[in-house]
Amino acid sequence: MSDARIGRVLAASLHQAIVDVLPTRLDFYEHWLHSNGLRQGGIGLAPMSAVLGFLRAEGEPYGRVMARAGDCAAEWMVEEMPALKRRVVAALPAPLRLRTALGVGRALVRRTYPPSRAVATVCRGTARVDVRRSLFCDVREAGPVPLCGFYAAAFARVLDLFALRADAGILTCRATGADACTLSIVVRPQSAAGGPDAP
Repeated sequence: MSDARIGRVLAASLHQAIVDVLPTRLDFYEHWLHSNGLRQGGIGLAPMSAVLGFLRAEGEPYGRVMARAGDCAAEWMVEEMPALKRRVVAALPAPLRLRTALGVGRALVRRTYPPSRAVATVCRGTARVDVRRSLFCDVREAGPVPLCGFYAAAFARVLDLFALRADAGILTCRATGADACTLSIVVRPQSAAGGPDAP
């Protein structure tokens, strides 16, 4: 496990979120989120665990950093898609767009931390996403606050980029003592205009 690598999308999105939310703390966090690691495609599990531990100790800013990092990761994932594919997806009916967007979100989970997986199901406009082996929720002792905010923000932003309004919330979280991390995403379709194919 000590050789596990954290995907570049997570390391880079956390770095950007710290720049945006905690700019005065950037020098401290760059000890672990250093440019060499970002350029080489990721950082080790131990440095990332240190970053997450210190971010949790920041208190209230933790949630804002995770939400911003989830937004950044989602935007980068969608931007990496070929432009033609983005245009084709934007033209799909809302149910198919939703399934495609959830697929992008599932791929994002795998790219943040390779052992993690997400399973998504949809029923009557509500998506349920079970995240397995969440890196954020691997804590020694259960606490009162869910720590899956990165995933909730990332899925909501991916859906938004595919012209689907979504309210994402955390139903259960391993960090609070639950058996698994589960997100609930309530979806309200909107016009495809301004979707991911927009300039």
